[in-house]
Amino acid sequence: MKTLAELRKIREKAQQDMKLRDSDYRYKIVVGMGTSGIAMGARDVMKAIIDEIAQRGIKDVLVTQTGEKGLSSLEPVIDVIEKGKPEVTYGNMDIAKARKIVAEHIVNGHVVNDYVVSTK
Repeated sequence: MKTLAELRKIREKAQQDMKLRDSDYRYKIVVGMGTSGIAMGARDVMKAIIDEIAQRGIKDVLVTQTGEKGLSSLEPVIDVIEKGKPEVTYGNMDIAKARKIVAEHIVNGHVVNDYVVSTK
């Protein structure tokens, strides 16, 4: 049985999680962090994206993660989602490519076609 204080903490965390989901972000970046993605360097890719966004002082981008996407031969994989535009999936990411995605796609609004594996 949980104490009242523990239940309050659980509720506060759930409310924070809901706030993140409902926030109005210009872009959402989803990094594939399944087993194959992690083995191919997805953690470093995610860290590079977060660092690049922080260095540039960008506030309207949500970076999150997901499990396997069924694209193990293209790992690490990231999705860039912008409201009203097709979702762009980039594959075979590394630190340099991830930083370029932030600079070109997120900052300048230009899809980096060299790394695109699909659009939805």
